[in-house]
Amino acid sequence: MTAKRPRGPQLVEAIALRTGFAFKDHALVEEAMTHASARGRSGTDYQRLEFLGDRVLGLVVAELLYESFPQAPEGELSVRLNALVNAETLAEVADELKISPLINMGSDLRGAATRKQINLRADVMEALIAVVFLEAGLDAARTFVRTHWRARAQAEGADRRDPKTALQEWAHRIAGVTPSYNVEDRQGPDHDPVFFVAVRVKGYEPAHGKGRSKREAEQAAATGMLEREGVWQNDENVS
Repeated sequence: MTAKRPRGPQLVEAIALRTGFAFKDHALVEEAMTHASARGRSGTDYQRLEFLGDRVLGLVVAELLYESFPQAPEGELSVRLNALVNAETLAEVADELKISPLINMGSDLRGAATRKQINLRADVMEALIAVVFLEAGLDAARTFVRTHWRARAQAEGADRRDPKTALQEWAHRIAGVTPSYNVEDRQGPDHDPVFFVAVRVKGYEPAHGKGRSKREAEQAAATGMLEREGVWQNDENVS
């Protein structure tokens, strides 16, 4: 039997244990943890907080990158920033903190496609960042974000561009063509599919990738081709 989702003081305590921040405003925390599909009579959900948290996160991460990489040009900083504030990274942080079981959502979303689940967890993380900012100010939000993003910001490969964009630029440069992606297979149930994708560039052998979403599989295939052709270094081969 699924454990009942905590509310009120119990929810605040559960979030505090996971995040390390002592939230005080029960209503604001509940709002941050509520998707539109479950807002009910209160009429509140996390969307406004998500909007604010997105801006706070962007500012703090940009500041962190500016300090950490004093010689990096604007283009590299932008690539790093985009990788650190995208939905996948936010969802990873939410998973590390075990936030998902505490999210208030409609029953239809619990079996939703993987991409929707990623966006949902990402939105909730941004909303929680906004609550930290509203309750304790920018310094507290900065501490919260740096705690969970610093290692990611300084990780090897964090300056890599989006692989599909990088592959497209490379393909145009060396062959004057645009890569083509084809879904070759789809396995698993509708609520948790696995996609198998091939990417082709004229004059080169195709590369393959798989992922929990079509986009993730395409990114994996693009990464595979970039590494195979020596455009990117394969991190697994770095000693």
